[in-house]
Formats: sequence, structure tokens, C-alpha cells
Amino acid sequence: MDPQQLDHFGPVIGRGGVWVREAVAAQTPSDPYLIDGFERRMLFLSHETSTAAEITLEIDRSGKGKWETLRSVALAPQANQWLELPADGIWLRLRSDRALQGATAWIHTANTDTRTTRADSRFDALAKPETTKRSAGVIRSAGDGSRVLHFAAQTETADGLTNEGAYALDAQLRLTPSGDRAFFEQVQKETAIPVGVLSVDDASVIFVNDDGQRYRLPKGASAFDHDTRLGSARVDREVATERDLFNAHGTFYELPAENAGGFAKIRPVATHNRRIHDYCSYRGLFVISGLESNAPASDHVIRSEDGRAVLCVGAIDDVWKLGRPRGYGGPWKNTPVQAQAVSDPYLMTGSEKKRVELQHDSGQIVTMTLEVDVTGDGVWAPYRTFDVKPGEKLTHTFPLAFQACWVRTKASAACRATAQLTYE
Repeated sequence: MDPQQLDHFGPVIGRGGVWVREAVAAQTPSDPYLIDGFERRMLFLSHETSTAAEITLEIDRSGKGKWETLRSVALAPQANQWLELPADGIWLRLRSDRALQGATAWIHTANTDTRTTRADSRFDALAKPETTKRSAGVIRSAGDGSRVLHFAAQTETADGLTNEGAYALDAQLRLTPSGDRAFFEQVQKETAIPVGVLSVDDASVIFVNDDGQRYRLPKGASAFDHDTRLGSARVDREVATERDLFNAHGTFYELPAENAGGFAKIRPVATHNRRIHDYCSYRGLFVISGLESNAPASDHVIRSEDGRAVLCVGAIDDVWKLGRPRGYGGPWKNTPVQAQAVSDPYLMTGSEKKRVELQHDSGQIVTMTLEVDVTGDGVWAPYRTFDVKPGEKLTHTFPLAFQACWVRTKASAACRATAQLTYE
């Protein structure tokens, strides 16, 4: 691999902290935190002490341990603040003028995501939401030692669904018919795509984990609200060791293993807005089904010898080239809400530009509060409150440097409320 490629495997991001809900001794400097190499730097500070505190930010500009004061921040009792930091210096550390309880100092850093919303041309063959004739089906790497990929190919049109049969992709990337109808049905059965993993309402995409926790994700093209004749598309698959790709409403997400935070630490990789049906890894390649039926063969498009089946192949990190993450949705859309009841969490991390629109149907001013999960571990804090007037659509654009893992909403009065975010 050319080392220069590393700069193109997605945007540069970083997040971490020096304190997370912990006791801090007075005038004791924290560990240094690396901030070098990032254009955007946002610091979150909070504490649970019943008295005010002054936090001093110190910066090492040379990396040689020469510390100087950057600024001091006054924190009211049991309060929090968001601070945008200048894009200089190598290390940052903090100290408090008094002992603190439940102190958090968390830093989100990032560089500009320079990708466009257009996918690389190697993905032009992937079916679009409006495609009328699509080659798709389930795929799997054979577990019988044959080292081939099995593909139960089908063709979907506006008039119906045709079973093309079972195919095998070998080490020379030849896609050939393999087995009889019984084998086709066996591949379909053993590689069946789970149904009901996601649901969609007017507000956003909904995922419920095994513990019953509800999470909401952005929407892509409206066509993804409904399955096609092929049924549900693949939502989750391990594509490298303990590295899952989660496919929801036109966006691929990186899904960590449970021992690395699980769904709460999910982040977007790329928004493709294509009718991808299935995907898996095979001999170091990433293989996708769900292509235009008439897609011509190329370096990344493999057509079967009989011309009735087609697959897309590439490296797993090619998915970064599918387009910058984007989408719309939120915790509420004309949703009946109770006073001070918090919404489901809605994903916020990994988006370049963010804005929110707030509305309600009450005849009086309703105060709507946005809260964010700063770390992805349930460290929730208020971001800002908005007094939304009757009949008003209030729009707020977040600072470019601002990041958080999840956002949720609550309202001061019972009403039908809307909180919709646009990510670009």
C-alpha cells in the first residue's frame, strides 16, 4: 500500500479526555492531551461541585514541556461550558483552583472532511434508489475449504423477481454458474438476511439493541423507507476481524465490537444512497451485490460468464470513497411529547456541517433543550436551550468545531414537537 493513501481513508478525527466524572485535586495539572495535527478543537468542561471553580488551560507549543497559560475559564457551581480552542500548540493540560467532584474535560478534534457528496466512479454501477432493473442477491464466503464466494443471484424488475441461480466467484475473479436449484436455495437459506432490524418513522431510522435501548439514525433517500421485491437489505456484517459495517438508509457506519462500546460508539463512514442488497469480505476484497443489471464489466465490476449476474469488488477501505456522510432526521417530527420527557438519542458524530430546526404546535412559547452525549458513554450534558415561539420554525447552525456522539431533546410543555437535523 502506498503510504500516501492513508490521507484518503476518511477524515481525521480524534476524541478523548483528561477527566471523566472524576475527583480532581486543587492546583494539580492533568495529564497532557495531544491536540497537534487537528484544525478544529472543541473542549467540554463540567463539574458537580456545589461551588464555583476556575479552570486554567495550559498549552505546550513546542512539545518540549514548556507550558504557558492559554486562558482561564470560570465555571459556575454544577455547570458546564463548551470552548473552541485555537488551532496551535501540541499538548493541552488543565488545572483547577480548587478540588472538584465529578469533573469532566473532554476534547473533540477533527480536520475538514474534504470529500464531496459524489461517490467515486468505481461505484457508478451500484443500483440507485430509482433503478428499475437490478442484479442482487445474498453472498457469502464458503466455509467448506473451497475458498470461493457463493452468490444466489436474482434479477429484480418492476414486473417481478427472477431467480438466476447460484454462482461462484473464484480466486481469479471469475463468476460462473455453480450448482443446481437446490444449492441456490441452500445458499439463500444459510445466508438469509435478518428482517426487522431497523424501522422507520416520520422522524428518522430506529434501531433497538438487545437491551431494548432505542437509537435513531439519519435518513437518506426516501425510497429506503420501504423494502424492494428482494426484501430487506443486509444491515450488519463483520467485514474484518471485529470490524463491522452497518448499512442503514443509504449510509455505511463503522460498528465497534461490544467490548469496544458497541452501538453507542457507532460512527458514519460514507453515505452511498445506493440500493446495496448484500456485502461481505472475500480474500481481502469487499464484495457488494445490488448493481444495475446492464452494468459493463470493469476493474471493479465482475460479470458472470453467462451475463446474468454481476458483483462489485474492491478493497474494504474503498467505502470511504462512497461520499461524505450526510442525511436528515431527528428525535421528533410532529411527535406528541410530554413536558420534560427526553427523546430517544439521535446520532450526531461524524458529520461535517450540522443544523437543527425546532417547531411545536403549542399556542405559547415552549422552551426546547438540546442535550448531548459528550463521550458516547452516557455523559449527557445540556448544549443549549431555545425559546420557540408559536408558529415559528427556529433554525440553529452548530459551530463547525462542535461535535458530540448523540443528541436528544426535551420540551418545557406538552405539545406536538419537531426537532429535525440536517447533516451535509
